[in-house]
Amino acid sequence: MPDVVADGLRVLFCGINPGLLSAETGHHFARPGNRFWPVLHRAGLTPRQLRPDEQFELLEYGLGITNVVARPSATAAELTRDELREGGRRLAALVERYRPCWLAVAGIGAYRTAFGEPKATVGRQARRIGGTGVWVLPNPSGLNAGWPLAKLTEEYGRLRHAAEGPAG
Repeated sequence: MPDVVADGLRVLFCGINPGLLSAETGHHFARPGNRFWPVLHRAGLTPRQLRPDEQFELLEYGLGITNVVARPSATAAELTRDELREGGRRLAALVERYRPCWLAVAGIGAYRTAFGEPKATVGRQARRIGGTGVWVLPNPSGLNAGWPLAKLTEEYGRLRHAAEGPAG
């Protein structure tokens, strides 16, 4: 699964790990029921709804995408704590290299484990990685029923508003 990154991004989005369809296609958030791409557009982060196969167009809007863990699985529950912690270290190194204004991790449980922050909540975090601010977003999976589309859009919109202001 390729990282879609470049220097000077406004936001580097980070999924938990590739699902099986994403691994097969090489496209982030490829499952049709995943709400990542519609939410990006509805929250005003992209001018139109991109398809997973258009993931490199994110760079045109100052956005990028990666995962905490590279190993694909049917569900994120299959990942080990060690994999998530190692993924957090890899992600921190990626952020230090590319220095986006914001790192946005889509998945509170993965963030808590990867960064050793068991009490973290959705939203802006006190943690910084170098000069990069950290924001935790709800997982956009269609299985995340606690976050309907309107609520997801609102939270991603809060990140968009922060990303339009001063860096991190």
